[in-house]
Amino acid sequence: LAKYPEIKALMGPDPHLKWIVSGMVFMQFLACYLVKDLSWKWIFFWAYAFGGCINHSLTLAIHDISHNVAFGNKQAKWNRWFAVFANLPIGIPYSASFKKYHIDHHRYLGGDSLDVDIPTDFEGWFFCTPLRKLLWLFLQPMFYSLRPLYVNPKAITRMEIFNAFVQFSIDLIIYYFWGLKPIIYLIAGTILCMGLHPISGHFIAEHYMFLKGYETYSYYGPLNWLTFNVGYHMEHHDFPSIPGCRLPMVKKIAAEYYDNLPHHQSWIRVLWDFVFDDTLGPYSRVKRLCKLAKES
Repeated sequence: LAKYPEIKALMGPDPHLKWIVSGMVFMQFLACYLVKDLSWKWIFFWAYAFGGCINHSLTLAIHDISHNVAFGNKQAKWNRWFAVFANLPIGIPYSASFKKYHIDHHRYLGGDSLDVDIPTDFEGWFFCTPLRKLLWLFLQPMFYSLRPLYVNPKAITRMEIFNAFVQFSIDLIIYYFWGLKPIIYLIAGTILCMGLHPISGHFIAEHYMFLKGYETYSYYGPLNWLTFNVGYHMEHHDFPSIPGCRLPMVKKIAAEYYDNLPHHQSWIRVLWDFVFDDTLGPYSRVKRLCKLAKES
């Protein structure tokens, strides 16, 4: 920032985010109507090939919204409510709990018992062979959602209750009008596309230590178009208040700080290497002891 103060101008809300996310939400509601009479094999096909991609993208929109980039820091509540709206096609309540724990991921990156993105000792011990690592990738949504309850349980908040109430109400409305298949389409898409799927390569690419001494990596490939530029992960951790749409500008402005850092070329290659490289696994994370910061 001292060398490139113009980066400060990139901070602040993205005026297009709310419209893009709203379009994705309504696209999924339309898909719910279109799949209601399909056979089960096509329900799961379209869940994996289409709907799940949108849902995974929405989880990354929620990630961006958790940093208040939809409406700005002065409208923090609007960001929380909009995240609940973005959550609707995902099928299960997610946004409020994600916000609660994602703050710790930035504040205590790699912190033992604080950063719940770190796999547990059991995960590192058991999922150590190619077949088991493949299973771990498939089950990643389960570990991602349940791990916080074991590693760093926190009290349920009012926003989480609101998130769950709104989510299950919409699920019941969809079920009432269109039956069970649209609900399965939404939830199956979320689970499948956050598990063993090319887009899910970002979970491994971001903080697994492929090279000793480097714990965060960026990816600059085309899948960023579907994921709100979450691949620009070094840039995001440096400037979490900059919306994903502007992170490429950070790299362009301060190129000498990023161009020489190791980065990934392909999320599919990341998944392949993770499964078949014996030196990689759930243990391949930097873990450190962090002192709890005082809440302001």
